[in-house]
Amino acid sequence: MRNFIVTIDGKSYSVGVEEVGESGSVTPVVKTVAEAPKPAAKPVAANGEKLLSPFPGLIKNLLVADGAAVKKDQPVMVLEAMKMDNEITAPCDGKITFNVVKGANVETNAVLAVIG
Repeated sequence: MRNFIVTIDGKSYSVGVEEVGESGSVTPVVKTVAEAPKPAAKPVAANGEKLLSPFPGLIKNLLVADGAAVKKDQPVMVLEAMKMDNEITAPCDGKITFNVVKGANVETNAVLAVIG
């Protein structure tokens, strides 16, 4: 059996594919094993300025490392919305702690990071 992760309508599933049949003839049988686990959300830091998502989209890239020092207006991530890449910038100087990972879907006003 081979295992794959399949995403349908934004929901991920772990799928096992079994090969059955006589030699020379392969018929795949798909069985849904279980819903794939979602990454655990990091707790939001109490201190610092929250960086909120201006609109729903996909985190396409994180431009700085978690824990890095950033300057006000420095691009810190790329948020894709409606097939357009949008740079999200730091609202202030400080150390950034991300609350999202690359590839995550976010909604409007989701806390993307905390800078403190």
